Amino acid sequence: MPSEPSQSGTNGQGRRPDRAAHSAALLVAMLATWLLLSGYFEAFLLTLGAMSCVLVVAIARRMDVIDRESFPIHLTARLLTYWPWLLKEIWLAAVDVTKRVLSPRMPISPTLIDLEATQRSDLGQVIYANSITLTPGTYTIRIHENRILVHALSREGAESLAGGDMDRRVTALEAG
Repeated sequence: MPSEPSQSGTNGQGRRPDRAAHSAALLVAMLATWLLLSGYFEAFLLTLGAMSCVLVVAIARRMDVIDRESFPIHLTARLLTYWPWLLKEIWLAAVDVTKRVLSPRMPISPTLIDLEATQRSDLGQVIYANSITLTPGTYTIRIHENRILVHALSREGAESLAGGDMDRRVTALEAG
């Protein structure tokens, strides 16, 4: 009798090969966050903080919630180029919204637009939707079957999104 095929993305024993790397990265991120937020450098408190982080990672591994989407370390290098671009877009949109609110001559024309999301994964679509929402003057209302419904403060903002630059950048971010 032939053996059962292994699950996709596993090493044949039911475990994902990158699970240890994601767990280690999560532990390092949690330790760094704890250290930055606590500000304590006494041995006893450092030990308790480290033990807490190890316990949380152990529980997360036991619950099998550590994977490529819950802690996407594979995006780290590409995020270093995406974030500066996104921050620039957030700044430009904030200036535009401020001008529209303060100037009675600039039109506010609320617009709904339905965009196609070309990302292959749920993670990519969430990054795209969150990037839209982070940009002032736009808000993601719904994601459904590779379509994103967005409310924009102005027709120009909707047209800018329809141009697809953000969609292309997020798709490039998740590729690889």
